[in-house]
Amino acid sequence: MSFGETSEAWFLPSFFQLENTVVEMQNPSSGVKGAEQKLNVTTIPHVIAGKDIVAWIVNKMKITQEEAQAFATMLVAYGYIYPLQNHKKLVMCNDASLYRFQTPYFWPTQKWVAEDTDYAIYLAKRNIRKKGMLEPYEQAHYNHLHEWLNHKWDFIVMQATEQYKVARERKKPDRVVFDCQERAYWIVNRPPVSECSRCIFALTYAAFARIIYNLSMRQPVSLPSSARVKSSVSLGAMVKYITNYKNHDPFLAPCLPSNPWQTESDAYWNLNTRRVDVPTKMRVERWSFSLFELLSDLRGRDDFKIFLKKEFSGENLAFWEAAEEMKWGTASSMSTKAEAIFKTFLAPGAPRWINIDGRTMGLTVKGLDHPHRYVLDAAQTHVFMLMKKDTFFRYLKSPVYKDIQKKALNPEPHNFRLNARNRGMGIHPIILWQQEEEERAKAAIASAPVDVKAVMSKIDRKK
Repeated sequence: MSFGETSEAWFLPSFFQLENTVVEMQNPSSGVKGAEQKLNVTTIPHVIAGKDIVAWIVNKMKITQEEAQAFATMLVAYGYIYPLQNHKKLVMCNDASLYRFQTPYFWPTQKWVAEDTDYAIYLAKRNIRKKGMLEPYEQAHYNHLHEWLNHKWDFIVMQATEQYKVARERKKPDRVVFDCQERAYWIVNRPPVSECSRCIFALTYAAFARIIYNLSMRQPVSLPSSARVKSSVSLGAMVKYITNYKNHDPFLAPCLPSNPWQTESDAYWNLNTRRVDVPTKMRVERWSFSLFELLSDLRGRDDFKIFLKKEFSGENLAFWEAAEEMKWGTASSMSTKAEAIFKTFLAPGAPRWINIDGRTMGLTVKGLDHPHRYVLDAAQTHVFMLMKKDTFFRYLKSPVYKDIQKKALNPEPHNFRLNARNRGMGIHPIILWQQEEEERAKAAIASAPVDVKAVMSKIDRKK
């Protein structure tokens, strides 16, 4: 159970009490009397006035009007009642202002997590319906999510378009009511920056993420000349990291198919070997988090190479790998590797010449006269950023990545417990190291130039 679910569990009894009160308020005989009301040119059913809600609470609970209005404001803040006119003002007005009861589908106890993807689909759908005329705070959210979720924006637009087409087939009153309910839900869960009327009794993960986003939208405070990172930016990065990795953390999510340290099965190790033929879905999903994750996984790097080979642009990755090998290699091989890297990637007319700026090229070539482990850091960082900004995102949209996603395994969990007598030995790290060394040797032999004369002489000797 995550932190947000735990914190919400403390308040579930209170939510149930609130919902019982809301159900009583909707009772046809003893509840708040509602009526049809025209909103623009559409008739909306079951509309109630704010003063009627406050009066009903006063009579039912035997409290003062101020207390009843505060209680009704809490119902609005948590999304059980929503305003029809001033929809951004999440308070209960003790006057003729119009309100409606929210459908139970959007009640907090349904535990419908307000995810960024769902909100992006809603904004994209609203953008289609309003023909680009979003409110300022919605436009700010839309731009932010478009940048954040750029890797799956095509999917978001497709979902929004389909939902918009389905909504067009409804009757107009039903369509208007559903639009109001959906907008009310997102006003509560993604409020405008200037609105601070929501009562927050428990700081859930979603509320924490909203506060960070609101901080990021404010005007920055004047800072000294030294470079500093805004707290909202660093906290936002932390929230994004937790969102991506929460299902991949072994402390928060179980190992699939089972934890090899707790069960008899070593299937988890077999499915996640460094260069397994068919990886798992969680492993493939992790490649999409960042280029660093993709290159850190040897199986993902192999898949990335297949994509680069099809695009005839593998020299950047080859240089990055050569720089890594030089950085972590032996001291005695520095000069040899530096000379090979210069001839292959940096020399004029090199067979796999890389495109970096002149200043970085000059410093790198000059440093190779007296090579050390970190002489290629500047060029390697430049090449890494080039792949990160361009090639990586094209790879995520390519048929190569989509094909490996389809083929990826989704292992079912095993529930049997540990039996020490029959437990398997597992895979020893030395065996993995030996397999990698054999693969490297085969790759080196395959890439080495063929001496035709030597091959022909061997054939002649055999004859």
